Amino acid sequence: MKKRLPAFIISAALAFSAVSCGKADSKNKDDANTVKIAYLPITHSLAVLEEAEELEKESGLKVELVKYGSWAELLDALNSNRVDGASVLIELAMKSKEEGIGLKAVALGHRDGNVIVVSNDIGSAADLKGKTFAIPHRQSSHNILLNDALATAGLNIGDVNVTELAPTEMPSALASGQIDGYCVAEPFGAMGVNLGVGKVLFSSEELWEESLCCGLVLTDKFIDERHDDAKSFVESYKAAGNALDKEKAKEVAKQYLNQTDEVLDTSLQWISYNDLDITEEAYNALAEKVKAYGLSNNPPAYADFVKNDF
Repeated sequence: MKKRLPAFIISAALAFSAVSCGKADSKNKDDANTVKIAYLPITHSLAVLEEAEELEKESGLKVELVKYGSWAELLDALNSNRVDGASVLIELAMKSKEEGIGLKAVALGHRDGNVIVVSNDIGSAADLKGKTFAIPHRQSSHNILLNDALATAGLNIGDVNVTELAPTEMPSALASGQIDGYCVAEPFGAMGVNLGVGKVLFSSEELWEESLCCGLVLTDKFIDERHDDAKSFVESYKAAGNALDKEKAKEVAKQYLNQTDEVLDTSLQWISYNDLDITEEAYNALAEKVKAYGLSNNPPAYADFVKNDF
């Protein structure tokens, strides 16, 4: 029997709020010196959150952060040009590009930083057969990592019951026995571990070296109309990532994520933000996994979707 935690503990642990340094409804929509970037309050977005504070000091270009509560809301804003770019699941952006939306992936959001969390009574990937596993979205690296984990035991996605849940719901769903495992953006994996309701079965680098997950994506409109600003933004973003060590990352996370020191310390063990270029080799490996696991039959080519030169 899975151990159930008191409701007040789960409720307290699952607070999911953030302090945004921008407003969703900007009063300066036509401000030619502002770049609007959408994000979710997760550790995978820390490089763009760190950059927002530094870029205006260095170049005068202001970053207006626009916080969203779900990938669906964020993607709608990105695809409709209500924002200039976003820190987003790269598979979602690939799908939008495939459907004709003008987007370019200009950098990674982070390196590694994902874990497969399972209930404490599961000892191996083979034990996941017939179990219920949660992912945040079908178009995600978390779905790919689940497929990779199952493959280590000769299983496939048809051997488990896959459900899509909001990241905030996953630790409590694991604690209540609603699900038997999950893979999601941080810090929610760390929350389940720190609550004692689950454990790490695999880290992303054990399953998929040089894995891609979240990426920094800009609209073609922004790149075409404000090329110099786009160049300055991307250069500053990559520099911010290179400077984002564990200590600095925790400072930024504490400002934007309402999480305990213990959860952040655990989460930040698994992630890094240096060297955020998207290489052709890594992207093509992702595209092959996307096709192999049925996320897309025709992902965009590297040359059409990734922009490393400005």
